[in-house]
Amino acid sequence: MLLFQDDGGGMDPEGVRRCMSLGFSTKKSKTTIGQYGNGFKTSTMRLGADAIVFTRAIRGSLVSCSNVTLSIGLLSYTFLRRTMKDDIVVPMLDFKIQDGETVPLVYGSQGDWDSSLKIILDWSPFSSKEELLQQFQDVGSHGTKVAVYNLWMNDDGLLELDFEDDDEDILLRDQGSASGGVTKGQKEIVQQHISHRLRFSLRAYTSILYLKKFDNFQIILRGKPVEQICITDELKFKKVVTYKPQVTHDSQVVSVRVDVGFAKEAPILGIFGMNVYHKNRLIMPFWKVFQEGSSRGRSVVGVLEANFIEPAHDKQDFERTPLFLRLEMRLKQIIIDFWKEKCHLIGYQPTDPNLRSQYKATLKDSGGSASHVHHKNSSARRTGGFSSNLLPETYDDVATAGFPNNGFHLQSTGQAQENNMDSEGLDEDLVEIGSSGIFDPNFMEKLSEENLALFSRREELRQRDTQLKQTIEDLEHELEETKRKCGQLAAELKVRKNQQHLHYRV
Repeated sequence: MLLFQDDGGGMDPEGVRRCMSLGFSTKKSKTTIGQYGNGFKTSTMRLGADAIVFTRAIRGSLVSCSNVTLSIGLLSYTFLRRTMKDDIVVPMLDFKIQDGETVPLVYGSQGDWDSSLKIILDWSPFSSKEELLQQFQDVGSHGTKVAVYNLWMNDDGLLELDFEDDDEDILLRDQGSASGGVTKGQKEIVQQHISHRLRFSLRAYTSILYLKKFDNFQIILRGKPVEQICITDELKFKKVVTYKPQVTHDSQVVSVRVDVGFAKEAPILGIFGMNVYHKNRLIMPFWKVFQEGSSRGRSVVGVLEANFIEPAHDKQDFERTPLFLRLEMRLKQIIIDFWKEKCHLIGYQPTDPNLRSQYKATLKDSGGSASHVHHKNSSARRTGGFSSNLLPETYDDVATAGFPNNGFHLQSTGQAQENNMDSEGLDEDLVEIGSSGIFDPNFMEKLSEENLALFSRREELRQRDTQLKQTIEDLEHELEETKRKCGQLAAELKVRKNQQHLHYRV
């Protein structure tokens, strides 16, 4: 059984019926997440066959026992399937507090109430009305508890959800293998990175589920609070880009902030992607606007809140509208511009010809001695030096780099900058090319390892492509053979029919 519980306002009898009715929703606000009235039903049914809801609410503004309602609702696929119901039946029970006692609250007939009670007792884990009411003891004065049971199993007869490998988490079974990384150490880093763990770890996913830090509620998973992670805090050499989509001709101007930077593991790992939120909720985590094999945008990670486009019904993607397609194209351009401007900061050769010539001149003047890296605090910002990994700029900002004889420094100018960013407590990597111009002495070796891995992957894909082509040829051959046999059988059948017709005539 999987249990969800909150200490929110709860739902009164009318509210819980709206919640458990398919396709019913009154949410029209631009700030709410729900819209279509199917989220609770589809999500619970994806986890298990059956769900039972316990909710307590206070009706009206007066806090008194007479205004307290308790409601129970059962959404059971098992019940509907085994009783072969043509319509979706959701039995509901309501109670109220009267003279300190919990008594039934009947909206229809007493017979309907008794019938709902019988169905719930027959198809839920609870065997009596008293046992049902005991479930409200830990709900408090108001709140909701949802129990999902008869959880789904995989083809091996095991629960799809893994509760055993981690006592503080709920995992998707057999989803934790890491494909990224070349060496054992790199694979271990990939396995622990949020971009990988969110695919199978509920704790990892909920840690980045909300864009803004929440201070008015807490998510507790298996007894331990979830620590919220701000993806932008995990980036280095950050830049702020302002994107202004053209929503409609007569609408207000929409301004979208896009935070983009390199993953802190760059360039060792190629973790990249854009994290797109909608109304503070994560919709597309680490969305790869470029294909996996593309070198452009390697290690570039971004974060934005796109309230001007509509998410899909499952809240895992966006509707493929012209607005979304334009956003995708603009994000590609933002990543390309950021990569051209700053790829040399993580050890790649500059793509800009002018910057590349200065870079080579610096390497030539350096004499080939080893590089050195300084770690500075971001509160000590300097002008002319490479003072921070936080470089707020607008999309139209222009960055120029100059390379003195003893290293290089980055200067940035632009039309608008984010001046109100709090840099206190942030750390930054101050990288200076002392003489060799290479940040990591083993960088070329690591790149060689990655190239070998990519070559091996390419060969594997080629072999797979050959196998698939051979399989297609075999299937086509079988299809032709089957057609030939079908033709023969049809001819034989026709001959037999003619013979039978002649026999009857004789």
